[in-house]
Amino acid sequence: MLIRHFNFLRAVFFHSITAFGGPQAHLAMMLKTFVRQKPYVTEKELMEYNAFCQLLPGASSTQTLTLIGYKRGGIVLAVLTLLIWIAPACILMGALSFLLRYIDQKALNQDVFKFIAPMAAGFLLYACFTAFPLSIKNTITWVIMAVGAIATYFLFKQPVIFPVLIILGGVATNISRKRIPQVEEKPRKIKWWNFWLFGIIFIAAGIASAIAKENDWPNRKPINLFENTYRMGSLVFGGGQVLMPMMYEQFSVRPEAIKERDRNVVQIDENDMYTGMGMVRAVPGPVFSIASFTGGMALKDMGSSPEERSAMQFLGCLIGTVAIFLPSALLVLFFFPIWNNLKKYAAVYRSLEGLNAAVVGIMLGSTFYIMKDISLIEAKTISLLNVGVILGTSLLLSYTRIPSPFIVAACLLLGFIVK
Repeated sequence: MLIRHFNFLRAVFFHSITAFGGPQAHLAMMLKTFVRQKPYVTEKELMEYNAFCQLLPGASSTQTLTLIGYKRGGIVLAVLTLLIWIAPACILMGALSFLLRYIDQKALNQDVFKFIAPMAAGFLLYACFTAFPLSIKNTITWVIMAVGAIATYFLFKQPVIFPVLIILGGVATNISRKRIPQVEEKPRKIKWWNFWLFGIIFIAAGIASAIAKENDWPNRKPINLFENTYRMGSLVFGGGQVLMPMMYEQFSVRPEAIKERDRNVVQIDENDMYTGMGMVRAVPGPVFSIASFTGGMALKDMGSSPEERSAMQFLGCLIGTVAIFLPSALLVLFFFPIWNNLKKYAAVYRSLEGLNAAVVGIMLGSTFYIMKDISLIEAKTISLLNVGVILGTSLLLSYTRIPSPFIVAACLLLGFIVK
């Protein structure tokens, strides 16, 4: 398995250490790496995977990449893809939980990352131009794209906006049934084991956490941490920008109100939480990797000796990583076979047209949303450089075979050089 898919897994690794900018920018990088450079999937398949994953709770870019692995090598390659994708970001964020006490938190906002936002906008611009001719072909798809772009720009921080737009896009292209009539086909058998496993873990974690809290177990923090993080990974829509406020409320705001009556509550200092929320945006890979940081910070004070505290902190990083990504993997691997079965029905097949148009609208709206906080029109050198990075990134992606990691490295180097 490793030998046969070595080149694919290597591409996943390089993607994992250079994928800045959040899920929409990650999709643009996937178009370059997994469609254009090496045709591991087609543009149509990637757009469909991404639209499908937007309908599920969890980390959408992680789920999309997992499906690419699943398509190429089944469950085993899907799991390997997932592990390689999340490892660099989770290791970096877990290490930050250990190093936070030794470093100047103000010094973390280094200018080396100043051109990452314009670079992400350039990747998104490239993705919009690439996906546009594939998805926008008639009047209804133009309308869906325009509505999706406007709604994304103004409601970017609302957790339900992405799945709502995609569902509405699918409904809109089902209004007319003349183009694709229904053909009766026999439904296939559904394998339920992934869904049952997801549900059993969800219920068991909730029961164990409630019992531990009710009986005030002295060492119950790891159990509560797993339940809290698994629950958030199971229910969050809208990606990392929604997950982080949920974690802040769960681990910093709520514990402050109840710590007098519950001394063993899982709590993270709000300043540490702010630092983690800032740093995860400067780390390549999934934003959900912040769970590795929060897990380590939640258990860093458990134990009576430095060695025990370090061991518990490492355990917290591991619990956070597993608990946040496990629901995403179980849900996508359960629902995707069902999705493939449903595609034989004309209503679902017609919906794909609207789903893909909505994704293009979301990417377009995300591009403008990112660009609104970037200095572009001011009479300053930095504005000219930002415009150059945006246009240069999109042009290099479109007209050269330069791999994405080299573009990311160039933007980081530029940030280091330009003061």
